[in-house]
Amino acid sequence: MNPPGSSGRTELPGFLNRSYTLVLTCFFIMLNRRHLRIKALQTLYAYYQAEAKDMRAFEKNLLTNIQKVNEFYVYLLQLGVELAGFEENDVKEKPTKHRPTQDDLSARAVLASNYFIQLLQENTEFLGQVNKYKSSFSAEAVLLRELYNKLKATDEYKAYAAVVEHTEKEDQDFMLFVFKKVIFKLPLLEQHMEELHINWPVDVDAVESMVIKTVKTFKKDGGHEQRLMELTTSWVEDRDYIVELFQKTILNNDKYGEMIASKTQNWDMDRLAMIDTILMKMAIAEMIHFPSIPIKVTMNEYIDISKEFSTPNSKTFINGILDKVLGDLKKDNMIRKTGRGLLE
Repeated sequence: MNPPGSSGRTELPGFLNRSYTLVLTCFFIMLNRRHLRIKALQTLYAYYQAEAKDMRAFEKNLLTNIQKVNEFYVYLLQLGVELAGFEENDVKEKPTKHRPTQDDLSARAVLASNYFIQLLQENTEFLGQVNKYKSSFSAEAVLLRELYNKLKATDEYKAYAAVVEHTEKEDQDFMLFVFKKVIFKLPLLEQHMEELHINWPVDVDAVESMVIKTVKTFKKDGGHEQRLMELTTSWVEDRDYIVELFQKTILNNDKYGEMIASKTQNWDMDRLAMIDTILMKMAIAEMIHFPSIPIKVTMNEYIDISKEFSTPNSKTFINGILDKVLGDLKKDNMIRKTGRGLLE
């Protein structure tokens, strides 16, 4: 008998073969715990599918995958800088046409005069990270041209270009428009990013959030030492959390599998959807080994993740099994939470 959430066979999950729009629950706070759990889920899925199960190698891949968010944050900021450079070159070439028009002769490079672009070009931390990641669109002339043409065709660009001097608010609003409505909406960029990074559909919202927050926080008189966004609010703590969650899930794989099997006695464990099984094992690991995370938070998070990355019936199935497992864990005094209200 196939349980709810089971396909009866192992399939490549949605987060590895099709786009999802992940709505992060924490606005402008970089990566949150939900995103980190999803990263662990992806890596655990790959680990269980692999023939050579080298936990340390996959742990390294997990951390690298998380750091990709920061790398592409810098990469997309650099796209703004290179778009400004592309516009400058285009404006310089216009008067050299065989028969330049009046518009060609009067064209101005407006992006290069935007205070946000100027600050990025002088920002020590940004320049250091561009060098670290070797962030460059120099080989993407087609993408830059399409992006530039799309931007030039907008009413917002035309209105901005018609004004010689702008206020700080006008500069900021224009760059928010450039990133939110042009850069992050360009299909060719989406295709380019997915070719670079298979998990881009999961990471795009976090990267966009970080870019937009940077535009909003960089001030015209703030100088070239303004800080870029951090990957998380406390990376040392979050790194320990995600590594321990990953390790505990693997090290207790058989034990947690038996807990789940005892609550699915009428079903063949081999026919459970792999994503559902991994999510339940992760949830059990979190309930047992993370005393500061409330039980309700753990339950709700993994049920919500199943809605995005498993089958329509998975949320009900996972909720039911975890609720039964939780009852046994409480009875056996295996859950020890610190602080009031964390157990229920």
